Amino acid sequence: MTGRPLTLGLTGSIGMGKSTVAAMFADEGVPVFDADAAVHRLQGPGGRVVAAIEAAFPGTTGAGGVDRPALAAAVLGDDAAMKRLEAIVHPAVGEERASFLASNAAAPLVVFDVPLLFETGGDRAVDRIAVVSAAPEVQRARTLARATMTPAKFDAILARQLPDADKRARADFVIPTDVSLDRTRDTVRHVIACMVPATGG
Repeated sequence: MTGRPLTLGLTGSIGMGKSTVAAMFADEGVPVFDADAAVHRLQGPGGRVVAAIEAAFPGTTGAGGVDRPALAAAVLGDDAAMKRLEAIVHPAVGEERASFLASNAAAPLVVFDVPLLFETGGDRAVDRIAVVSAAPEVQRARTLARATMTPAKFDAILARQLPDADKRARADFVIPTDVSLDRTRDTVRHVIACMVPATGG
């Protein structure tokens, strides 16, 4: 043993079904760190990055924490603004991640669910990488079905994400979600078996 769990970075572009796959890992008993959920906690009511975000982007927070649509409007398409925001949020998420790892030190495998794993250099901090993928037309249809999504917003988000083909090329495992849920779950179980081989008499 290495003295710590093996780490699997789970990533995938918007609309690929990553949340569904993360839930499948959790169903199999693998602890999952959800980076997006950590950000929501940090930016929610009383969250510890709220004051810093308000100072950097006045008018984007309130009693409920960060006003996500207002903050998105302030940073989307503005690289300098996005970098200022990341400089506030990423270190705090890193502390949450370290706490999660310490809490699950006895587990053989943990999953880090990080949407921008490659884009933020997080791929260098995990043992293996699994990319959740679906056909482009499936991805687009799923994403545009969201109540707050528009084609322009979808295109702006895609522009900030490494293309799916590049992610797949750099992954140790590709988990398809434009197939049946059973096939996706079978792939998840295969990934776990590859990383944590069964030990037996």
